[in-house]
Amino acid sequence: MTESANRGQERDRSPVPNADVCVIGAGPAGGLVADSLADEHEVVVLEAGPRFDEADRLERQERAIRPAYDRPDVWEMGGERDAHAASGEWFYPLNHARVKGIGGSTLHWQGMVMRLHEADFNSGTERGVGPDWPIDYADLPPYYVAAERELGVAGGADNPFAPPREQPHPMPAFRPSYSDSLFAEACNELGIAMHSVPNARNSEPYDGRSECVGYGTCQPVCPSGAKYDATVHVESAAEQGATVIDRARVEQLAHDADSIRAATYTTPDGARHRQEADAFVLACGGVEIPRLLFMSDSDQFPDGLANESGLVGKYFMDHLFAGVGGILDEPTRQNHVGFLTSESHQFYDDAGEDIGPFKLEFFNYAGPSPVELALTGEDWGDDLLERLRSEYGNHVAVGALVEQLPREDSYVGLAPERTDDRGNRVPDVHWHVGDRALRTIERANEIQRSILEELGAEVTWTVGPDETGPAYHHMGTTRMGTDPADSVVDPACRTHDLENCWIASSSVFPTGGAMNPTLTIAALALRVADAVDAALR
Repeated sequence: MTESANRGQERDRSPVPNADVCVIGAGPAGGLVADSLADEHEVVVLEAGPRFDEADRLERQERAIRPAYDRPDVWEMGGERDAHAASGEWFYPLNHARVKGIGGSTLHWQGMVMRLHEADFNSGTERGVGPDWPIDYADLPPYYVAAERELGVAGGADNPFAPPREQPHPMPAFRPSYSDSLFAEACNELGIAMHSVPNARNSEPYDGRSECVGYGTCQPVCPSGAKYDATVHVESAAEQGATVIDRARVEQLAHDADSIRAATYTTPDGARHRQEADAFVLACGGVEIPRLLFMSDSDQFPDGLANESGLVGKYFMDHLFAGVGGILDEPTRQNHVGFLTSESHQFYDDAGEDIGPFKLEFFNYAGPSPVELALTGEDWGDDLLERLRSEYGNHVAVGALVEQLPREDSYVGLAPERTDDRGNRVPDVHWHVGDRALRTIERANEIQRSILEELGAEVTWTVGPDETGPAYHHMGTTRMGTDPADSVVDPACRTHDLENCWIASSSVFPTGGAMNPTLTIAALALRVADAVDAALR
């Protein structure tokens, strides 16, 4: 445990009397909901993890670049607290890319924030596979605009394949990188359009935070705060009067026939508390939300809370990665920029029954950085300099995100035997991918390989259908719909079975598309906040 974590042990973590709203989870969804409601309502936020001291971020950056540490070590994930199981056809490394603490996954995320395309909301109708959402793209533009403003998005108007926009992004897009210019020459020859990437990081000073200063370790830590993370809105909510309780592990939701009455949570001193409220918003992600609903089972609800449909935990989805990389016989200046500045949605809306949507990503961080080379070898002096000259800066790579369709046999449940350090059953991610996603990866690989060959690169690696892995975007486990028999929440994200419970998470997505989900999570969270506010008035 870090010194900053130790300093938080003595906080007052007692329940808040007369709370209007209890938000469970202090990531981007929970932070936005709490911040939106705190000026008019008594709000309490319960977060399982700690408050991380912002002053420790440079130390975390150093940990991130040292080969002795794995990625979960940076934000203190792992151990019995975070135990999990993975019983599916495909192993799911759950802890590799999640954070428990104030800020949640945005503490370590990449920061790309695209809107879903219009056809993503109507996959069954437009593409012939998967369900349609019960809402359309046309229902979200005001919330997308608000989410882009709240997160602080730097983006351009140069994407001809993007859905319609109502106004520009709050900040201008980041300029294309040097390697983007190399890719642009090859893509021009192949007829592939490149365009800028919307990023939730400051291209200029914004919202009291500095512009990006180029640390290059965006994932898993931004020391400068130029990349958005949810501490921004959690702190804003606290300034408006919300009570934020860290290290409050919610283990059960006490309920009656149609409402939640209290969230039962434990604190580091072993005490057990009940937080009562008029409304509850579950915002702890697509794995922990179904886990909590299952742990809240009772004689009245033996299969778990909000689970009259039997679909809590079902239809777990993620995005799949496809990539091709290689070496050029010239400098490519990789690792000067720690995030993506160019991509292509050109092939996205070609999706149908056989091939799903995917987007291409032109990497700025292919190959090892000078720091990685220096810390992983035994060379010193002139030998190290020669190694840096020969192995650094000539790599290129093109990645892609690929849609996975919802499948009932891909789900999050409770492990039958394994428990965490408090004796609670841990989540079991039973992940199945599906043939359509694997075919889509093959298609993405074909295009990626053609780009590298046009560049004249020597292809040295491919992540194809057999090597693919998740993007760690947990979607679909409490899906949205109009019929209580085949969905968990209604179009306003309120659970069908509980009149005072809303879910703000990508877990409500009926389908996932192939766009990074956080902007849509943020838009839906702001929409949930409006619904809760209206219900409390």
